[in-house]
Amino acid sequence: MTNSPQADVHYKKLIACILLGIIWWFLPTPDGMQTEGWHVLAVFVVTILALIIKPLPMAVTTLVAMTILIVTNTIPLGVAIGGFSSQPIWLMLIALFVAQGFVVTTLGKRLALIFTRLFGKSTIGLSYGLAFTDFLLAPAIPSVTARSAGIIFPILQGIATTYESYPHSPSARKIGGFITVTAFQITCITSAMFLTAMAANPLLASLTAQQGYELSWGTWATAGILPGLVSLILIPWLIYLIYPPEIRHTPKAAEEATAQLKALGRFSLNEMIMAGTALLLIALWIFGDKLHINALTTALLGLSILLITGVLRLRHILEHHTAWETYIWFAILVMIAGRLGDTGIISWFSERMVTPLQGYHWQVAFPALLLVYFYSHYFFASSTAHVSSMYVPILVVSIMLGTPPMLAILSLIFASNLFGGLTHYSLAPAPFLYGAGYVPLATWWKIGFLVSIANLLIWGLVGGCWWHILGLW
Repeated sequence: MTNSPQADVHYKKLIACILLGIIWWFLPTPDGMQTEGWHVLAVFVVTILALIIKPLPMAVTTLVAMTILIVTNTIPLGVAIGGFSSQPIWLMLIALFVAQGFVVTTLGKRLALIFTRLFGKSTIGLSYGLAFTDFLLAPAIPSVTARSAGIIFPILQGIATTYESYPHSPSARKIGGFITVTAFQITCITSAMFLTAMAANPLLASLTAQQGYELSWGTWATAGILPGLVSLILIPWLIYLIYPPEIRHTPKAAEEATAQLKALGRFSLNEMIMAGTALLLIALWIFGDKLHINALTTALLGLSILLITGVLRLRHILEHHTAWETYIWFAILVMIAGRLGDTGIISWFSERMVTPLQGYHWQVAFPALLLVYFYSHYFFASSTAHVSSMYVPILVVSIMLGTPPMLAILSLIFASNLFGGLTHYSLAPAPFLYGAGYVPLATWWKIGFLVSIANLLIWGLVGGCWWHILGLW
């Protein structure tokens, strides 16, 4: 039974979550574990389950979870609302507001058209044009959906139509299927490269900080740039080999991009301000530490510039419902995850996970843990749920087994982005791009698996060597 679509409540799923929570709450507390921690764990597990099966919107789910913890005196009110002051969460929120400037000014669309015109005379060149666009937009747009589904997909859909490549038909193989699945895999790579490229990345940074390891924007970008660029070069070629388009040359794509650019006209003042602000943000995110300007201060500066100059209006911020919803559920998840650590739950689990792996060298144990972490994403429909439930325990166990801390941290945070390419439900834009109908389900999964192997090899070998050269481990 489900009530009206507007309420967005699925009662059967909700009742199942409530019953599980009640049963868990009243189970005996295991030896060596605090009762408070056991109750926090009960709420946390049910919350993660609810984020996966979605009986309620994500923000509502986490608000209910926080309320239960407060009402039952499991977590003090001051601690519960403290998550809303987390700097990484505010960084994500402000960056989402700044990203609106690319949409409002059409700068994002213009950049995509420019690179389509430059590289779009062949199908493989077109894929690199889309990759370069996503790469440039990623540092300033912390939303894979906004980049891939909002900016890039309408352009590639127009290209497919130009060549009479339509969804749910054999003509999809002409070009539509190839550029759709390539654009999706590309956005997983660019999301891994920058702390502000995906909404879940600030959550990863916050969870890492809770374990005593700080990860700045510059460190993240420096670590991700080389393996990321190698992936951006090789992955389109891999997809081109395993799922080749029937049309190899696309002069019409460049012509269509030229026509659309002409229709857009010259760069507007607002576009130039947006471009300058984005460059300023990236520069300060890279070099801000030397100037004693942190990432959040930089984001606030960029947003202030856009508001003062009128590129963004207050209504653009107030009406950005997705950003506010993300802020709510991220803040609460960070708070609950922090309490798991404070009450000793993470240590309790880690000690029991380490026991079966003792006696193995970390060079054997850590790759095994990384593969478990990566491919368990087949069972998750949310990167956030996956990261929230598994990242810290796997990280703690890896370090306890002797893995160099930064090697473990970087491997796991980049994997937390790359595993988004596995399935048609594994990342926010996946259902949208798959749902467009250009790629069969079996093909989508096959490409996701093969690309995952390639990415693991690239980021493991190239990335591992690069991080060692940088002195990170």
